[in-house]
Amino acid sequence: MRRREFTALLASATAAWPLTLRAQQSTMPVVAMVNLGTAETNARFVNAFSKGLEEAGWIEGQNVTVEYHWLEGQFDHLSSLMADLVRRRVAVIATPAGNYASQVAKAATTTIPIVFGVGEDPVKLGLVSSLARPGGNVTGYNFFNAEVTAKRLELLHALVPKAVRVAMLVNPANVPVADTTSRQAQEAARAIGLQLHILNASTDDEIEAAFDILARDRPDALFIPADAFFVSRRVQLAALTARYRIPTAYPTRENVEAGGLMSYGPDLLEMWRQVGVYTGRVLSGAKPADMPVMQSTKFDFVLNLKTAKRLASTCR
Repeated sequence: MRRREFTALLASATAAWPLTLRAQQSTMPVVAMVNLGTAETNARFVNAFSKGLEEAGWIEGQNVTVEYHWLEGQFDHLSSLMADLVRRRVAVIATPAGNYASQVAKAATTTIPIVFGVGEDPVKLGLVSSLARPGGNVTGYNFFNAEVTAKRLELLHALVPKAVRVAMLVNPANVPVADTTSRQAQEAARAIGLQLHILNASTDDEIEAAFDILARDRPDALFIPADAFFVSRRVQLAALTARYRIPTAYPTRENVEAGGLMSYGPDLLEMWRQVGVYTGRVLSGAKPADMPVMQSTKFDFVLNLKTAKRLASTCR
């Protein structure tokens, strides 16, 4: 082959490489991961989700594309997002830590597989027919956040035994979680002789306003329910509870690591990992209808000793 012809052939092949790469990328299945929190506060969980995918044989950027949709508490954007995902026919919709997101996804499609992570009974949420045989296009992981509400309140009372008046933040934008948690917390509070006062907050400004009320009313303790919005605002909440010296119970260890007093709840890193595993299995051909709903078996009580010492005078 002449040198000129060889050079032309090499240049032609080199120019084609990016096109080939783009073609390979465009044929990779697309997983849409939807969460109402923020990317910054969920970095650890995303790593767990990616690890689960890899365990099932799927590596992001190599044989699967993952789209991360962080809605930052904007519940009103869910319907339009799900409609777009269905229109584009993504391979799987994953909704870890998302009761409402899972319900909106199920309402949007009966064909695209959905892998959820929910804190309430998925049968009662209308997501599956049964835990053992979900049926339809939906399966996932139940991490029992709703069921541990009473236990979390009991642990808070044990830490602050003289507490009588307890305030509770509720995010009214997250209707399913707000209604269920409020009802369960009220029942648990009555059982142990506590008075529960509910304050609504769906934005940063409303959290600040709620703490203005707390500063005026001076409750004995504060209870934060399991809600993606409150988890994503853990730094703000930790700063405010420290400023007003109010003992606070949270649903996740991430809140305690940010400076909160205590948390009790399921291992959310494990939940995200398992949602990733199930997502990978669906990509490999498994049918959600035949995949039993997984359930949490590990629950963690986490205490921030530094915060506890700082609040010691208040907790007596």
